[in-house]
Amino acid sequence: MTKEQKDNLFVLIKSLSKSEKRQFKLYVGRLGVNEDSKFLMLFNILDKLPAYDEVVILKKGIVKKQQLSNLKAHLYKQILISLRLNPSHQNIRIQIREQLDFATILYHKGLYKQSLKILDKAKSLAIVNEEKNIASEIVELEKVIESQYITRSWSSRADELTIQAKELSQQNVLASKLSNLSLQLYGLFLKNGYVKSEKETQRITDYFNDRLPKYEISALNFREKLWLYKAYLWYSFLTQDFLSCYKYASKWVNLFYENKDMIVLNPVFFLRGNHYLLESLFYLRHYDKFKESLSKLETVTKESWFPIDDNIEGLTFLYVYNNKFNLHFTEGRFEEGLPMIDEVLEKLKKYQDRIDKHHVMVFYYKIASMYFGAGENRKCIYFLEKIISNKSLEMREDLLCFSRVLNLVAHYEAGLDYNLEVLIKSTYKFLIKMEELYEVQKEMIKFLRGLGDIYPHEVKGAFVKLHEKLKEFEKDPYQSRAFLYLDIISWLETKIENKPIGLIIREKFQENILKK
Repeated sequence: MTKEQKDNLFVLIKSLSKSEKRQFKLYVGRLGVNEDSKFLMLFNILDKLPAYDEVVILKKGIVKKQQLSNLKAHLYKQILISLRLNPSHQNIRIQIREQLDFATILYHKGLYKQSLKILDKAKSLAIVNEEKNIASEIVELEKVIESQYITRSWSSRADELTIQAKELSQQNVLASKLSNLSLQLYGLFLKNGYVKSEKETQRITDYFNDRLPKYEISALNFREKLWLYKAYLWYSFLTQDFLSCYKYASKWVNLFYENKDMIVLNPVFFLRGNHYLLESLFYLRHYDKFKESLSKLETVTKESWFPIDDNIEGLTFLYVYNNKFNLHFTEGRFEEGLPMIDEVLEKLKKYQDRIDKHHVMVFYYKIASMYFGAGENRKCIYFLEKIISNKSLEMREDLLCFSRVLNLVAHYEAGLDYNLEVLIKSTYKFLIKMEELYEVQKEMIKFLRGLGDIYPHEVKGAFVKLHEKLKEFEKDPYQSRAFLYLDIISWLETKIENKPIGLIIREKFQENILKK
């Protein structure tokens, strides 16, 4: 990892737009700080540097090594204050917080009536926008002030605040339990991937039921429903119940479309809901709905009212392009998808500080799969190597596993069989460390290990036998998931029928379309 990525201040400065940099300098000017101010000089130095270099900074002579850390911390704080004042970052959540801060200042000045007036407006705004944690804070401050600013209506006011505090507390506790469950299930998914047996399914089901709080769906508001759908979605994904995934992802997305203001306030959750909807449609092979949902998502994110900031921009790219890859895979249009790769790599560079390494590796796997489908096996191997050689990253075991299996197949296809035996041994060594393997993976490894002992005229027959064996797993709910990572069946058919893999998949795609 480079120093540029490690230094938070440098990364923050490089993320600023031209207007944000201009505003920062205006903000510093309003502070009455002269142009020779050390933190402003440090800002200008870092802004011009192509990469973070402490030696260059110290050579400028603006600060001693012992003082640099404090100066950087001060500059970091001032940039954040400046950004907070920027209208583009003034969302509802920040506005409510600001009103709470104003009310607190008025309270400490003894201006109770003015403070309560601001708090009442801020509370209404918080409740309407489902910001119930802040609403709860506001009620607690109201209780403190009301106990000192006693009026004749104090008795009814006390009851009103007590009831409100209790309701908000119950809603916050429920939302917290549901969000905890959702996060725990997501953590299990990242660590282990999908269940591979009845035993694992039962374990996840017990885990889910033990932690799912009691609720009445009719009593839930937007926020509680959102976390409920998320929890059910992750449970469904883990247990490979993709029809249920589609059901809860649809509920999640429709919840936002029914509450358009919430899209503006919570664009990240809106984007993620759409991504899971598309993923479940991809797994279910519902092509028309998949294409329609992807088109709708792209249209909405380009609307003038849709919020855009650095984070949203990066996530929009992540979810839209992930699913554009899936669209090409479904249609078998690998060659047509190749021009998209350069665009994706460029955007990965642009958003390198906003997209986590796991998702970068997922993109590399999709790029490798695109090259494999297009018959460009050496390029496929190049991107798989980026995943396999990454020792510092914890990724889903199933993704690492299929990267290695695809790597073997790509080496075989590219005619790079001089080190195939070494690759098979290292892959097998990696796979046996995994607690559970797909039967598909076991059969593939067994087949590739035996390839060296097969005479050339017997190879086609061996492919036919493996194809027959793997077809048995195609309808198995626990084994069929493997074919979504790597379409081994279609690859085997290319060997048997002597056709390109893209053509095989396109023929299957057209056949499925005609059936519907």
